Amino acid sequence: MREKRKDKPMAGTGFRFMAFMFKFRDMVNPPEKYLKETTMKEGDKILDYGCGPGSFVFPAAEIVGENGKVYATDLHPLAINMIAKKANKKEITNIETIQTNCATGLASNSIDIVLMYDVIHMLKEPKEIFAEIDRVMKPEGILSVTNPHMRERDVITKIVENSDFKLVKQGEKTFSFQKK
Repeated sequence: MREKRKDKPMAGTGFRFMAFMFKFRDMVNPPEKYLKETTMKEGDKILDYGCGPGSFVFPAAEIVGENGKVYATDLHPLAINMIAKKANKKEITNIETIQTNCATGLASNSIDIVLMYDVIHMLKEPKEIFAEIDRVMKPEGILSVTNPHMRERDVITKIVENSDFKLVKQGEKTFSFQKK
């Protein structure tokens, strides 16, 4: 029997280069433009799955405010360390980091919005990941997705074929899915 391929973190130098390049990406395409397409509001609980260096984590934390929470998950320890260090330095208390390859450890039906930005093309086991997202997301929750490395129809197909989510809205920057 063949062992399943698990997602693995990229090399540290590759991650650092990606984080550096994202600074330029974020100047051209500010993260707030993506987040504006979600229903994110004060008090929400957000899961940024595959958060990388945190481009969307900090703007989301500002939107949800002190009564909300942003869970920043990534499989790369540098991502988790980078976000935790920045949150600590800026005294931001509504961000929690979780290093994971799939399971988040979050309570079932506890998350209002899941962000999966620039991640789907890297998933080796999308069914497992989407099952975890389905588990933690509230029934009326939103899965917000974008992926510049894939054609739009391929993004939709990958999600619909590997999960129990349906497309409910296509914005200028993102796709919004809900549980079927």
